[in-house]
Amino acid sequence: MKTLEEIKEIRENKIKELDLRVNTASDTREKHILVCHGTGCTSSKSPKIIENFRKIIEEKNIENVRVIQTGCFGLCAKGPIVIIRPEDTFYANCKPEDCEEIVEKHIQKGEIVERLLCKDVDNTVVKKLDELNFYKKQKRIALKNCGVIDPENIDEYIAFDGYKALEKVLFSMSPDDVIETISNSGLRGRGGAGFPTGKKWSFTKMAQGDQKYVVCNADEGDPGAFMDRSILEGDPHCVVEAMMIAGFAIGANKGYIYVRAEYPIAVERFQKAIDQAKEYGILGENIWNSGFSFDLEVRLGAGAFVCGEETALLESIEGKRGQPRLKPPFPANEGLYGKPTLINNVETYANVTKIILNGAEWYSSIGTEKSKGTKVFALGGNVNNTGLVEVPMGVTLREIVYDIGGGIPNGRKFKAAQTGGPSGGCITEENLDTPIDYESLQAIGSMMGSGGLIVMDDSKCMVNLAKFYLGFTVDESCGKCTPCRIGTKRLLELLTKITEGKGEEGDIEKLETLCRNIQKASICGLGQTAPNPVLSTLKYFREEYEEHIKEKKCRAGECKALMQLHIDPELCKGCGLCKRNCPVDAINGEIKQPHVIDTEKCIKCGTCINKCPFHAIKS
Repeated sequence: MKTLEEIKEIRENKIKELDLRVNTASDTREKHILVCHGTGCTSSKSPKIIENFRKIIEEKNIENVRVIQTGCFGLCAKGPIVIIRPEDTFYANCKPEDCEEIVEKHIQKGEIVERLLCKDVDNTVVKKLDELNFYKKQKRIALKNCGVIDPENIDEYIAFDGYKALEKVLFSMSPDDVIETISNSGLRGRGGAGFPTGKKWSFTKMAQGDQKYVVCNADEGDPGAFMDRSILEGDPHCVVEAMMIAGFAIGANKGYIYVRAEYPIAVERFQKAIDQAKEYGILGENIWNSGFSFDLEVRLGAGAFVCGEETALLESIEGKRGQPRLKPPFPANEGLYGKPTLINNVETYANVTKIILNGAEWYSSIGTEKSKGTKVFALGGNVNNTGLVEVPMGVTLREIVYDIGGGIPNGRKFKAAQTGGPSGGCITEENLDTPIDYESLQAIGSMMGSGGLIVMDDSKCMVNLAKFYLGFTVDESCGKCTPCRIGTKRLLELLTKITEGKGEEGDIEKLETLCRNIQKASICGLGQTAPNPVLSTLKYFREEYEEHIKEKKCRAGECKALMQLHIDPELCKGCGLCKRNCPVDAINGEIKQPHVIDTEKCIKCGTCINKCPFHAIKS
């Protein structure tokens, strides 16, 4: 147990030790080797890198060097990442066997290991983290501590103003003051719909009930999304603190976080954060003699996408099958166990402590008129710099794709970007300069969603994309309501029929009618938004649907049933590479003579296309 004074003393002393993490001009002789220990880098052997560094430093008896595991640095395409502080040297794509060289050259001799330095998209060698274009337009608020602190060390969190916002709330603010601050900041829910956070907190506070709950939705299930998981892995205490502040504001003394069991690192670190907070007396009864008590528990989800819907999540916490409830009543009035319940997602909570400490005016000065603050995106797909980005609201998609993401690889052309996952829509090239905010995205038929952002180049078939998302929705439908359970299956059947070259006149109209009916009649938001990928691709890429149906053609060549491969005799050099690699001997021809594909034998696997060095094989 730590008194408030002891917590303040830890903060004061620890920040001196950690100053070199944020101050590149620090004159300390100490060095910190920061290694990403998020899920992505962990899968690429970052734990072994940490182990090797510590072993080598111990064997060589090197003083004043610490090896620190951190959360995600963001630039996942370059992982595993190693950062040396205070000089801020950025080593990319590191391997366990690189540790010896880094220690011998950089740590012992002060020489930079040039071959491991990160290279920007233009192949420019970058020595420091902040020199990368990937970071220049970012503003890290929710991700402020990710990649900076050891997420399993509560003292490091405290050093960077951790639990200072809780102290301010408990001793100098009333519940109404807290809610007013959150309301004035303009913070909106980062889970997808963008409902004003302060208004949701106010509704729950006003609700009548002898028991109230605070819930964190960490059931992040969109394909390609890993924003919330990364925050829990890199800065779990900020969510613990924010949930406590929310509990104080609405009059709750109990909280639950619902997180997928398939995110083991996030689960482990959040549980460790809870245990550490309890050990320090930050969680529990009569915290710091303030009269406020709060307890927090982890509840594991089994990976059902529908449990991301708030009422289905509540059902699951209660031990029932995860199915949405009819609304109203809303959770603010009748939520967990029938009691008033506040539900926000991880990213929403991650902004709370910063707003309390810096003020509503500070936060509301960032972003646009109606969409304040920043948004975290998981940037993936056909883009050079994949990873986790946090940008002010109002930044354009062009800036994210080309300035931060580094553009499209292999010289290909941008085709579309999907935001909002299975519930979202695509953004085309003509809308690249659209500001990224709730209203602007809605206006062009897309949505913010939780923050997944998948970039696609001109090799992608948009009909096939819609089929992919509908396949996901069909698999994940809870089955409670007929429009979603049956309607999405019929949509998928139609899309499959079209991609297999069996489409007929009138199928597009059937798709549109079915989409509208599912939207209108489904019980929950997941069913209501399930048709969005179909409607969005129809709106912007209707000609691709028509080509599939009328011409039996897939311009991207992704729909194998529609592929008709042929070899351009003017481009073919007769090298025989395609013939030698064809798995079914469907290619004939003599050396140095144009080759021919036997379309009867061809299984349309695409091997020949990938092997041809002269781009002579077309579909």
